[in-house]
Amino acid sequence: MSKCSAGYIKIMKAKSFSGSRTFLIACAVGIIVAGTVKAEPESRDKSVYHLFSPTPRNQMRELSPDRPDATESPVTVDAGHFVIETSLIDWRKDGSTDAYTTMATNLKVGLTNRSDLQLVFDTFSWEEPKGASGFSDIQLRYKYNLWGNDEGSTALALFPYIKIPTGTELSNGKWEGGLIIPFSVDLCEGISLGLMSEIDYIFDETSAEYSLQHLGSAVLGFDLTARLGAFVEYIGIAGETPFQSYLAGGFTLGISEDFVLDCGIQTGLNDHSEELGLFTGFTKRF
Repeated sequence: MSKCSAGYIKIMKAKSFSGSRTFLIACAVGIIVAGTVKAEPESRDKSVYHLFSPTPRNQMRELSPDRPDATESPVTVDAGHFVIETSLIDWRKDGSTDAYTTMATNLKVGLTNRSDLQLVFDTFSWEEPKGASGFSDIQLRYKYNLWGNDEGSTALALFPYIKIPTGTELSNGKWEGGLIIPFSVDLCEGISLGLMSEIDYIFDETSAEYSLQHLGSAVLGFDLTARLGAFVEYIGIAGETPFQSYLAGGFTLGISEDFVLDCGIQTGLNDHSEELGLFTGFTKRF
C-alpha cells in the first residue's frame, strides 16, 4: 500500500472517529434534554382536573372526612375520586327509648378541584321499645370550597343540601333543605378549630308547618401522634322546638392515607337533648 493510500486511510479513520464523536455528543445532549423534560413536575394547576380527568395521586390533598364530629369539613374530595364515610353502629338514648342506626352512609365524589357531590342516608334504623324501623330519607349535598382546599391555614365552604323523601316508615314524606357553612383554621401545629353554621328549612310535625332551625357547632381537633387524633365538640340546636345542646368527643386512627377509623361519644347538656350517644365508623377514599 502506498504512503498516499495509507495516509488516506488515516485521514478517513480520523474523520470517521470525529463524526462518531459528534454523533455521540449529540445523542448525549438529546438524552439529557429528554430526561430534563420527563423530570419536569406535573402542572400544579389543579383546576384542570374534573370527574372524568382525576387528580393525579401525587397531587391529592390530605384526606379530610366530614365524620365523626357533627362539624363538617370545608375541604372537598379531589376531582375524580370517591370517598365512603360510614357509621358502623350508632346508638342514642333518649329517656326510655333506645335508637339504633347501622351503616349511616355518606357517598362522596369529587366533581372539580373545588367541589364534590354527596349522597347521605341511613341504611337501617330502629327503636326499642318497638318503634319505626327501616331505610331513611336521602340527602343530596353539594360542597363548594371558597378557599383553603390546598393551601393556607384557613378554609371556608358553602354546602347546600336537599332532603328527598323516600316514603319509608321512617320518612316524614316532606322535602326539606338547608345551607351549611363550615370553616376551619389551624391554630398551631397539631391543633385546629372548626366552626359551622347550618340553617335548615324543615317540616315541624307538631305545628304541621315548615320552620327554620339553626345548628351551630365548634370543634377542637388534636393530632396526638402521626396517626392518632382526638376531638372535643360543642353542638347547639335552636328552632321551633326547645333549645338542645350537646358535648361530644372522640378519636380517629389513620390506618393509611386513604383509610381512617373513628369512634365517639355525645352527651346532652340540658333536659331537651338526647341523653347519650355512642358511635363508631370509618372513612375510605378511592
